[in-house]
Amino acid sequence: MKFFTRFLEPPEHSFFLFGPRGTGKTHWTRRLLPGALFVDLLDPVQQRRYLARPESLEQLIASRPGCTDVVIDEIQSCPKLLDVVHRLIERGQGPRFVLTGSSARKIRRADVNLLAGRALRCTMHPFMAAELGDRFDLVRALEVGLVPLVVAAEQPDEVVRHYVDLYVQAEVRAEGLVRRLDDFARFLEAISFSHGSVLNVANVARECEVGRQTVESYIIILEDLLLAVRLPVFSRRAARALISHPKLYLFDCGVFRSLRPRGPLDRAEEISGVALEGLVFQHLRAWNAYRGDRNRLYFWRTRGGSEVDFVVYGEDGLFAIEVKNAEHVHGKDLRALKSFARDYPECRAALLHRGRERLRVDDILCLPCEEFLRELVPSENLPI
Repeated sequence: MKFFTRFLEPPEHSFFLFGPRGTGKTHWTRRLLPGALFVDLLDPVQQRRYLARPESLEQLIASRPGCTDVVIDEIQSCPKLLDVVHRLIERGQGPRFVLTGSSARKIRRADVNLLAGRALRCTMHPFMAAELGDRFDLVRALEVGLVPLVVAAEQPDEVVRHYVDLYVQAEVRAEGLVRRLDDFARFLEAISFSHGSVLNVANVARECEVGRQTVESYIIILEDLLLAVRLPVFSRRAARALISHPKLYLFDCGVFRSLRPRGPLDRAEEISGVALEGLVFQHLRAWNAYRGDRNRLYFWRTRGGSEVDFVVYGEDGLFAIEVKNAEHVHGKDLRALKSFARDYPECRAALLHRGRERLRVDDILCLPCEEFLRELVPSENLPI
């Protein structure tokens, strides 16, 4: 696999590195810290060893007096190791710990705190367009997504098609998170229709024929596995009546498309439009995370139906972003942004489209979505 430089900057002190499976956490740590002591808890032998005797980690480190970095991969597989790590960090003379994981669920269930704030928390996301450079292909990204495991595969279509089976359902099955896997499989299909939409738990429950509380627990499982996120409504200084329900996004547009059933009644442009919106969202999440979580992400929707896809609010300012899967900009496409700008005149508004022209219409920047994604880098503010 070709190594692409990631935008994530490692902290100087111990840190957690969370991210969905396949986002390149292990590859990144091995490349960044080639001399580190590496504990791979996906290795059954090492996992059994530390589950039985977590204190043996301290003995292993003591045998390497010159060791400056220790990487523990998939820490949720043995959360009791955090007690040992905590003790070594408290002494102040130990190595820097890099603790990777694809879920904090088992850590919380084991009643182990995340080192009481002694370690920072970082997240690894799918590739950003600027990380791939010339290798970024918008059309291809909308088909298979940007999970590094998929991008690096010889047959990415096959890998993304089986991602859910390989990682999501396997992890759910291994941890016994649900009683009925057939119910959960139907839920995964049903929840794909909520990607990029206002979440209606009752409708999802009806579609997959389970109770509402069961669906809520399934959504929490996806959030704990870092596979989905709820996007809240922006309501600061609200001048209009707003809806209260959040939107839901899966973490990668390729994974969304692998879950989303398609039939003769589905329009290709409808699915690709939702995929494009999800692609922009995953880029905004990664940009904000690698920038130090200086902002919060929202959407805006009035009870009257006016909606702005994304609102970015925080130290970097106030931004409103609308995404349209069309090559040409029409006046009606700008209505919601204009309404938002009237309520928040200090905002910077932009419409992202699939065309090639960069325009400014009624003081709203309209720019090609691909251009926006390529220019989005954590070292700089939003390019709008």
